[in-house]
Amino acid sequence: MSPLVERILPSRMGRDFRWLMASSWTSNIGDGIALAAGPLLVASQTDSAFVVALAALLQRLPWLVFGLWAGALADRLDRRRVVMISDTLRAGVIAVLCLVIVTGRINIGVILVAMTLYGVAEVFADTTTSTLLPMMVDKADLGTGNQRLQAGFLTCNQLLGPPVGAFLFAIGSVWPFAVQVICVLLAVLLVSRIARSRTASTGQEPCSTDQQPAEPSHIRRDIAEGLRWIWQHAAVRTLALVILVFNVTWAAAWSVLVLWSRDHLGMSEVGYGLLTTGTGVGGLIGTALYGAVERRFALATVMRVCLLLEVLTHLALALTDAGWLAIVIMVEFGAYGFIWGTVSNTVRQRAVPQQYQGRVSAVYMMCVFGGLIAGQAIGGLIAEQWGLVAPFWFAFAGAGITLILVWRQLASIAHAGDDLPEPTRP
Repeated sequence: MSPLVERILPSRMGRDFRWLMASSWTSNIGDGIALAAGPLLVASQTDSAFVVALAALLQRLPWLVFGLWAGALADRLDRRRVVMISDTLRAGVIAVLCLVIVTGRINIGVILVAMTLYGVAEVFADTTTSTLLPMMVDKADLGTGNQRLQAGFLTCNQLLGPPVGAFLFAIGSVWPFAVQVICVLLAVLLVSRIARSRTASTGQEPCSTDQQPAEPSHIRRDIAEGLRWIWQHAAVRTLALVILVFNVTWAAAWSVLVLWSRDHLGMSEVGYGLLTTGTGVGGLIGTALYGAVERRFALATVMRVCLLLEVLTHLALALTDAGWLAIVIMVEFGAYGFIWGTVSNTVRQRAVPQQYQGRVSAVYMMCVFGGLIAGQAIGGLIAEQWGLVAPFWFAFAGAGITLILVWRQLASIAHAGDDLPEPTRP
């Protein structure tokens, strides 16, 4: 193995991690292509701003409706198989959409139904995929594993995929979705290469990456059990609440970002594009810095600094009236945002026993998307009442108060999983 490959994919993390990373990066290419092509397809069928917003909402809403069920199934079924089936269903939905486009029968109703069905399948796929890494690598390597997966999301989903999707859509509206189908099916093939592994808690080998319950139980009972576990685990509960509140405050400010940049900063469409590109550039910087940050600083320190930077970012954006400075701030946001995402995932995965990984992951994703939906609504109302800068002041105050309340608890949150055993690998 070449030194470069060994550095990117350390052999100590095992072959299964390499298959998981390859699958994740491949799937993110397809999702990134659709990130640009999806809105373009919607816009080609309607001029209604409400319908355009509804299309985005319909992909997030399934998390609030099916998230708990997806988490429970991830904890009671063969996790590898759930990912494969869910991703195959995702590919099937998009394949049907391609067929409708080719036959010329496309309309906004078909698109909205496709986005809803795709969103449902995505809930089960993403929830279960998030449980695979903790079963493959040692706790000490979870940070490295999450960094590699987050880097794939950033580069493939956020940076490379969208411009490719827009280019393919310009050639023909069916092409970006056809490429997405290929990417998702290839990701299924890569996941299928993951070997069987023993469960962390029992040492049994009933399925690919999961623990089968000793006795049959009702899925509603599993959901209730998972919610009780989260509520009784102070560190995991607090981290979930932090993620919920910080997503509400972030979404409130970002919901008016395009109007704020145009009307408050006087930036053009190109300037707004540079704002969003700045977050991607910052993410690349965070990718490069993460390894050194994890080695040199305690996780609690990293968490505190990232959340403090979030508070200060809202303050800086509320105070600035210069476009160039806003771009610099967005680069900084992308850098610490990437590091926070990696650290928070790592801390959660270390703190949660294998048999609860799916349910806890689902609750966290519900906090993310529930916070985004609520924050967007709040931000719009605040901006209508008090102006475009007001949502940033709301975000600064809400995030700042939350950080003060949890500051001391972050030390215990960072080390919540130190007493859990390592996963048993084949």
